[in-house]
Amino acid sequence: MIVQIDRDDDPRLESFRHVGDPEWLKQAGLFVGEGRLVVERLIGDGRYEIESILVTPAAFRALETRLTIASAVFVADQRLVNGVTGFNFHRGCLAIVKRPPADLSLSVFSSARRLIALEGVGNPDNIGGIFRSVLALGADGVILDPAAGDPLYRKAVRTSMGASLRVPFVRASPWPDCLELLRRQGFTIGALTPRGASTIDDFAERLPSNARVVLVAGAEGSGLSDAVESMSDVTVRIPIDPRSDSLNVVVAISIALHRIAC
Repeated sequence: MIVQIDRDDDPRLESFRHVGDPEWLKQAGLFVGEGRLVVERLIGDGRYEIESILVTPAAFRALETRLTIASAVFVADQRLVNGVTGFNFHRGCLAIVKRPPADLSLSVFSSARRLIALEGVGNPDNIGGIFRSVLALGADGVILDPAAGDPLYRKAVRTSMGASLRVPFVRASPWPDCLELLRRQGFTIGALTPRGASTIDDFAERLPSNARVVLVAGAEGSGLSDAVESMSDVTVRIPIDPRSDSLNVVVAISIALHRIAC
C-alpha cells in the first residue's frame, strides 16, 4: 500500500516519531533502517519483516520497483519528514523494522571458525565499523557482552553499511564466563591488548589450519578487563609505533581478522 502523506500529525506515522528514541523502539520490538542503501539491503535480504517505510518523493522514485515488500509505504516531502522525525533528516528514506528474537544463544555458532567478542564497546560508530569488517573479512559472527552497543541501533546499522543486518550476533551472559563455554567447544580465546604477550603474526603462525578462534576486544581507553585477560588462552598485540599508544578498536579488529584469515 502506497500512501501520500500531507500532514505531519498523521497517526499512521506514530512509529517514525520515535526514530531518535532507541529505548522506545526496543520496547516496541522495532529498529530503524536509515538511508536508501540500508533499506535496499533490508528489502533484498528478505530476512526482516519491514513494518512500514517513509520516503521522500525522490527516494520513492529511486526505490519504487522494490517497495512492494513493505505493508505500508508513506510518501512525504522533506519538510514533513523532518517534522515527524524531529531532526533535519537528509537521507530520504526510513524503514521501521521488526526486531528478530532476542533469545539467540551461543549455539548459533556451533559451526563457526572465526568469531569476534566485544567487551564494553558502546560507541555506535565502532559497533557498525566492526560489523562491516567482520562481514568483509570472513568472520562468522559477533558476541556482545551486556554493556556493548546495539548492532541494530540506527547509527550502527548505517555505519555498518547494513552488515549488522547480515552478521549473526549474540548478547552473552554471564560475562565473561561464556568464553569458557566456547573454549570447551574447541575455540582458542585470544585477547587483543597493547600489553599482549604474543604479536598477531606469531599468534597467526602458530594456529593450526583447522583452529577455531575467538578474538576478544574491549573499549578504547578502558580496554579489556583483568577477568577476560586471565580467562584467555593468549594475549595478543599488534605492534605499532611507540609514539602511538593504541589503535582504534575497529582498525585493530580488522588487522587481526585479516592476519588470521584462512
